[in-house]
Amino acid sequence: MAIVNVDLARGATIVQPDLVNLYGCKIGADTRIGAFVEIQKNSFIGARCKISSHSFICEGVTIEDEVMIGHGVMFTNGIYPRATTETGALQTDEDWELVTTLVKRRASIGSNATIIAGTVIGEGALVAAGALVSRDVPDHALVVGVPARVVGDVREKESRATRAWLARKQATAAGRISP
Repeated sequence: MAIVNVDLARGATIVQPDLVNLYGCKIGADTRIGAFVEIQKNSFIGARCKISSHSFICEGVTIEDEVMIGHGVMFTNGIYPRATTETGALQTDEDWELVTTLVKRRASIGSNATIIAGTVIGEGALVAAGALVSRDVPDHALVVGVPARVVGDVREKESRATRAWLARKQATAAGRISP
């Protein structure tokens, strides 16, 4: 595995440099890259991101700041992939159309999700583990399933979870429940 021609910003961490394949990409400040990750040329990873192990970020993917990519997340960058041309020759870069993908600030993508080329994942959105994203995801949406569909708003789910956590903490402090 290799790290070749990578623009690595200050504070970016590659946990196991011998176990990644990074080339021709840009990694933002304070981003953490796990083992067995591949990030291809012409990809951009923002600042303070977490890219978990076994993920594949192909050419043409832009990930903005503070994004979490779970384990084994796969991105694609072509709509009609083929190994060969119509004449049977192996395809080259000139034989296919690069289709870009954008993951906006503070989004999170769960483990084993697949992101199809050309999609935009909105700011603060949450893609559930194992989801197949084939359409744009709105800002703050919670999407699940194959294909992924919107099932809620992350801000509402987070508010309920925070309220429940605070209530439990207060009850524990008051001695009404055991820790």
